[in-house]
Parts: sequence; C-alpha cells; structure tokens
Amino acid sequence: MIEALKDDTIIIQLGGRFKFTSLIQHRMRELMEGARPLVERRGRSDLEVAINEIVSGKITLEMSQDADNAEQD
Repeated sequence: MIEALKDDTIIIQLGGRFKFTSLIQHRMRELMEGARPLVERRGRSDLEVAINEIVSGKITLEMSQDADNAEQD
C-alpha cells in the first residue's frame, strides 16, 4: 500500500502533496470518530486504511466553488 505512494500519480491527481495530506488527515479523523472503513481493515491502522481508500479511488477531494475562486485570485 505504501509502495503505491512512491508513484506521484495520485498526488498529481489530487493537486499536490498538501491536498493529499489534508485528505488523509480528514479521513483519519472520520475513522477515529467511528466512520466505517470503505476497504477491509485487515489489521491495518487508520492511516493505512485512509491511504488505501484514497489510492483505490473510494475517497476523493471535492472543492467548493468558493475555494476554486480563491485559488484563481
């Protein structure tokens, strides 16, 4: 699973390392608060589950219209 992070494809798709890291952090918080994992846990930590969900395309980054406009300024 961590091997998938050696390729920058997923990071480029999400718009950079900061957005990727923010997405992981947000999803880990949800998992720690009791959200159900979207992939099988198989003894993996919340970090590993969150990364696996993102790499497998089950979690994506959605930006609001306001955020899109702020980036263009």
